Amino acid sequence: MDEYMQAALEEAKKGLACGGIPIGSVLVLDGKIVGRGHNQRVQKGSVVLHSEMDCLENAGRLKAVDYKRSVLYTTLSPCDMCSGAVLLYGIPKVVIGENATFKGPEEYLKSNGVELVVVEAGSANSSWKNSSKKIKTCGMKILENDAMAFFFQDCCPVTPLDWTLTK
Repeated sequence: MDEYMQAALEEAKKGLACGGIPIGSVLVLDGKIVGRGHNQRVQKGSVVLHSEMDCLENAGRLKAVDYKRSVLYTTLSPCDMCSGAVLLYGIPKVVIGENATFKGPEEYLKSNGVELVVVEAGSANSSWKNSSKKIKTCGMKILENDAMAFFFQDCCPVTPLDWTLTK
């Protein structure tokens, strides 16, 4: 796994350690990480702080030409909102850790000229599996029911019955 995806995975671990949904992202410009973020929906009660949005916010204001030279690394396929931000800022390439747990509008991104690279397409990539053994990208196996319900509220039109909020 390259250093940038490793950094995104570290962000996901930070989110999990804070009781949140473990999804992480980094924005890379000219080989340097300029923004880092993790999903903060649970921690901040935010409706918009997915990892990609947190990452873009933490990168600060960049020039339009800088976004057009950047690469977004994210541990999970971006949702509609985050994909919209990629298109809005003209980010030309997104590297996705995995898209088996959740698959956002990847075809829409591609049809708008965004290059997508999926590290673990469906599964199979052994270096990804080894480095994310405890925290399978989105941490699905280790999330509490309430955090899992928040994940499904964000990303899925129908919440599975076994992941309803307990509060």
